[in-house]
Amino acid sequence: MKTNLKLALRVFLLLLVQTNALSQSFIQGYQDVVNQVSQTNTTTNLTDFENFGIKVRGSAAQTNTLNWIKNKYLSYGFTAGQMVEDSFTYSGSTAICKNLIVTKTGTLYPNTFVIICAHYDTTNGKGTNDNGSGTNVLLETARLLQSIPTEYSIKFIHFSGEEDGLRGSQHYVSNVVNSTTPKLDIKLVFNIDQVGGVAGQINNTITCERDLSNTPSTNNAASNTITNQLITCVGLYSNLNTLLAQAYSSDYIPFEDNNEIITGFYETNESSVTHSANDLLVNMDPTYAYNVTKAAVGAMLHFAIANTSVLSNEVFNSENQVTVYPNPAKNNIYINKGTLDAENYTLKMVNLNSKTVFEKAYNNSQLIEQVPVSELASGIYMCVISTENKQIFKKVIIE
Repeated sequence: MKTNLKLALRVFLLLLVQTNALSQSFIQGYQDVVNQVSQTNTTTNLTDFENFGIKVRGSAAQTNTLNWIKNKYLSYGFTAGQMVEDSFTYSGSTAICKNLIVTKTGTLYPNTFVIICAHYDTTNGKGTNDNGSGTNVLLETARLLQSIPTEYSIKFIHFSGEEDGLRGSQHYVSNVVNSTTPKLDIKLVFNIDQVGGVAGQINNTITCERDLSNTPSTNNAASNTITNQLITCVGLYSNLNTLLAQAYSSDYIPFEDNNEIITGFYETNESSVTHSANDLLVNMDPTYAYNVTKAAVGAMLHFAIANTSVLSNEVFNSENQVTVYPNPAKNNIYINKGTLDAENYTLKMVNLNSKTVFEKAYNNSQLIEQVPVSELASGIYMCVISTENKQIFKKVIIE
């Protein structure tokens, strides 16, 4: 199949200048991405998390869980360079805890961050609900947003030390957020904690949490606004009802105390077996966890302002989830051909003047191929991946 490259480029340029308003009308492109949330992935992630055991600080189980999370991100197309391990100790112990921060750079506001976070440590049990369920939400959200341009940067943060008193998030706020020069610019913090539901109950409502604290109170109004946007997203992109409640006792609290804008998800039917050996998948509702994940993905597309021009279901599926990353890039980009069933393809980089500035044929290609781009001038390019019967177009920014 042949495509008129100049025509495609003109369409591409038109899409680049489209703006995405903050209004909360239904966006079909967002729904198309939300529909890609996988029940199979959700159940598998919860099962794998459970199988690692009790994830207390210093344990092999916690280390193995962290490595599993990192490998998940790599499998989604993120690079090691996008991941940072934030290590710390506390309470006189030499046991090292690690937060994992994975950053996706925004196209318009690269230095302003939407944070979505969940803790992965557990206490007195395997913690499949508290907080394997939150861990799954982050993983599925990252999988689906990895290749979608967003105006704001996103930080996916997996905290440890939550069960010992929010130690990981406290450390991150003190030693990263407030120690960055200038201070880290945070648009909002979206915390996911214990969203697995209760087996045998009707789990059709998610609690949306807002800041009502008086220490300080200056961020309360903004938190209320963001949480109402979250409630709207739940209604637009999932089949769940919502309950509005106060934020408390989870990893958004150190951010709240730091005058950041927070919101969060928590299950409405609250499990009675958390922090015990019975916090297991068998006592949860995996379908509810799946529905909560869909709501979270819709909310993150809204909060980070995803580029709707690349989100139609037809495009998303026809491109076989081919991804190009990192984006923006400096020295190299990587082509992950996803489910594209083609051993051979040609890659072209086309500048805004419709000139091909790089071209290479990949025969017997690997799933992921490295492409050097250090010789290209800074700017916006169209990456054209051509097989015998298909052409796929991706916007790439070279810094």
